[in-house]
Amino acid sequence: MATLTTTKVLVTGANGFIGLNTVLRLLQLGYNVRATIRNESHKKNIVETLSKHLDTSRLEFAIVDLIKDDGWQNAVQGCDYVIHTASPYPAEDPKDENELIIPARDGTLRVLKSAQIEGIKRFVMLSTYGAIFDGHEGENRTFDETDWSDLGKPRLIYHKSKTLAEHAAWDYIHSAENKSKMEMVVVNPTNVFGPVLDSHHHTATEWYRTIMHAEVPGVSRTQLDFVDVRDIVDILEKAMTVPEAADKRFLCNGASIPLLEFADILHKNFTNRGYRIINRILPDPIIRFFAIFIPKVRSVAGALGWKYALSTEQVRSVFGWQPRPYKQTILDMAESLIEYGLV
Repeated sequence: MATLTTTKVLVTGANGFIGLNTVLRLLQLGYNVRATIRNESHKKNIVETLSKHLDTSRLEFAIVDLIKDDGWQNAVQGCDYVIHTASPYPAEDPKDENELIIPARDGTLRVLKSAQIEGIKRFVMLSTYGAIFDGHEGENRTFDETDWSDLGKPRLIYHKSKTLAEHAAWDYIHSAENKSKMEMVVVNPTNVFGPVLDSHHHTATEWYRTIMHAEVPGVSRTQLDFVDVRDIVDILEKAMTVPEAADKRFLCNGASIPLLEFADILHKNFTNRGYRIINRILPDPIIRFFAIFIPKVRSVAGALGWKYALSTEQVRSVFGWQPRPYKQTILDMAESLIEYGLV
């Protein structure tokens, strides 16, 4: 009978914010982990980073690329589960949307097909809440796992790429090509915050950089949805093994607060440490004006005044999930960003 010490998990995108935290959590729990990276240079940083927390002797690497077939079959060989976190997530939309769509969609299918051939028990895919509610701006209602983004009105190309990738994955899982009847679970987190583990710049840090550096003179009248990375990696691990999770999506949101509250928390705790944090609301017309010139403001402008809710009933009922207090998440991430010189 398999135990944690004999179970091997393939984690794709191990140098990413969520991927690295996932590898750390699995090693802490006693799993053997094979982590995928795009080039050899990432290996040294990952080992050095994780070695600060634990013994990395149960960690190995596979060098593969989402846009290439080479190496994926070898990467999944001997593994019991796959947690697929790899997908490009830039701070700004690229000029060519295929820069995100092709690796997200085609890369997911590459990993899925290799996993199916290997006889992987269950495939866990990291998606995004953007695959659920994006394109529905102005619909003041509660969104849940039965909802899908409107591909005709994407607010972010990243959300479009993840939606297409998730659709393609479900189509494959439910097709005759899935000869081994491999199970799939999809985790759809909101913005993922929480402490970073290294000095690598992640898109997740942009909210902090923008506000803690006063890159804009105020904040928008919008809602900020986020979840702690430590809570998400716990769900990714449970998604591998909890029987009731099979064939389900899980919308994970730790908190939904006004963006002004986020700025207020940072202002209260870090202005006395030299950060010029602006915590005032800017009128909507000014936000729309800034959106013309500042790409990172554009997606915010589309959500001005939008009042919606995100249901976490399913993740709570299946996993007994209780996210940690959101103020702790905000402060822990800020402290880690300061520690690594990222803000």
